[in-house]
Amino acid sequence: MENLDLFDRKILDVVAVEGRISVTELAQRIGLSKSPTQARLKRLEETGVIRGYRALFDPIRLGRDHVAFVEVRLSDTREKALSAFNEACLRIPEIEQCHMIAGSFDYLLKVRTSGMQGYRTVLAEKISLLPNVAHTSTYVAMQAVKEENLSAAALG
Repeated sequence: MENLDLFDRKILDVVAVEGRISVTELAQRIGLSKSPTQARLKRLEETGVIRGYRALFDPIRLGRDHVAFVEVRLSDTREKALSAFNEACLRIPEIEQCHMIAGSFDYLLKVRTSGMQGYRTVLAEKISLLPNVAHTSTYVAMQAVKEENLSAAALG
């Protein structure tokens, strides 16, 4: 973990919510002058603490309000099979997140679609056909209570 001081954490907290904030405004918010703020921001970017900036879309306004979490068990968990599954998941846009799990199943997927029928289609025509899939279990989210990126406050 990078050695982050209080000002670095303040920078991360602000840009996590307002990635397009000007350096001048950022400096005012964290209580430093513009030059050291800019230098800190550049260091956080160059060291990879800040990996980039992107636009966040409202999935509900885009008609993708159905969220399902899918447990996936594979029939083969050798490295070649895991790699094939991983690569195939990357090509399915409805899979928003894919995590390898240590537990009673192998992967947990977060799948976002336009509704139950859309999800059923993705499950039947894409997820079930992924390499080495032996079994899936679906859990439909009723409400997103928290769905944000990691903040500096969460880093300790």
